[in-house]
Amino acid sequence: MPEAMTASIGQRRLPRDSRVDALRGIALLMIFIDHVPGNLLSQVTMRNFGFSDAAEMFVLLAGFASMVAYGGSFARDGMVVGLRRVLLRCLRLYVFQAILLLAVVFVIGTWIRHFGVEPASGAPFLHSGLNGLGHGLTLQALPASLNILPLYIVLLGLFPVIYLLIRINPIVALAASFALWAWVNLDPTINLTNWLDGNGWFFNPFAWQFLFVIGALGAILLRRYEGNLPRPLWLRVAAWGYLGFALLAVAPWENWGWFSFHPIGLEAPDKTVLAPLRLLDIVAVAALALSSTRFRALADRRALRFLVVCGRNSLEVFALGTMLAMISRLAFRTFGTTMTTQLLANGIGLGLMVALAMVLERIRRPVAVRAVAGSRDARTSDGQRATAGGNNSLANAPIL
Repeated sequence: MPEAMTASIGQRRLPRDSRVDALRGIALLMIFIDHVPGNLLSQVTMRNFGFSDAAEMFVLLAGFASMVAYGGSFARDGMVVGLRRVLLRCLRLYVFQAILLLAVVFVIGTWIRHFGVEPASGAPFLHSGLNGLGHGLTLQALPASLNILPLYIVLLGLFPVIYLLIRINPIVALAASFALWAWVNLDPTINLTNWLDGNGWFFNPFAWQFLFVIGALGAILLRRYEGNLPRPLWLRVAAWGYLGFALLAVAPWENWGWFSFHPIGLEAPDKTVLAPLRLLDIVAVAALALSSTRFRALADRRALRFLVVCGRNSLEVFALGTMLAMISRLAFRTFGTTMTTQLLANGIGLGLMVALAMVLERIRRPVAVRAVAGSRDARTSDGQRATAGGNNSLANAPIL
């Protein structure tokens, strides 16, 4: 099996999986919702039904997308081109992080001057001046809600090493990643430092890399099994059983207007170190979703195209959602959490995120089609030249 998995990291591309894009779109919209305290819609997001939430989904799919995009590039184009693509993507992520940081400082400063209201978190960063801004731009200070992209930058920067380990042996790569994750869970002090509070990153990259690696290996499995994860009965029973257990343990029944029902008393598993309960939860969700042909058919429906399009344009949609969530938090603190502010925040926020995705899709789609057509023409031309070259070499070869 390891040899077969390694062999499947090849040049052949899988067709774009609408399930992956739909899941990523769902995660992006839920991240916006969950980042607005007091948001009524947060009662029905992923975190209410299990131990994990949209952040785990986002990182798992980031590992998947990295293997599809950059693993394939390493295999087709070589190490130099692959490293260049990874570096350029990291730089792009950093530029978005820097712009978000500057935008947050500007918006919060403007809001304080006009309304005299500060955000519940992030004030220490705002009041630290250029010193804080410098630490923020060097990823040493991570204000709340601006801590996901730095994690992604670190994990993507490590991807060439992850890819190399997977090429050597996927089991070795998984074991090494698991060992680091387990070590951090045993000793949570192993972390990068956040200058704002002197503590570690909220998303500890030494722990969260395991989920990223699982996502990368999931992409290999999908390629090996022609686009669907294997779905033996025992796996489906185990996954559904675990998710049922998680639902009983965490569901806020009373917040939904039902009776208080907590048959399983568990403390919330630590998100910073990606505690085992959280890890198993997101793996169970992904295993069921990416092995389901029914979910594929559902994701392909026109009614859910907005989710797929959001997933395809994830970076821009995420950045806009981050800014809109911050403005919504400020609006709730300034004008109160009323039904009007709820409707405005969610209607405008979610509407603008979807609208941006649709606009970007409309712009990029023709470019992508031309790129694919050009790639096919180049491969055909190369094949014809190779054939012609081979015929000429035979014709000119000496007769022995």
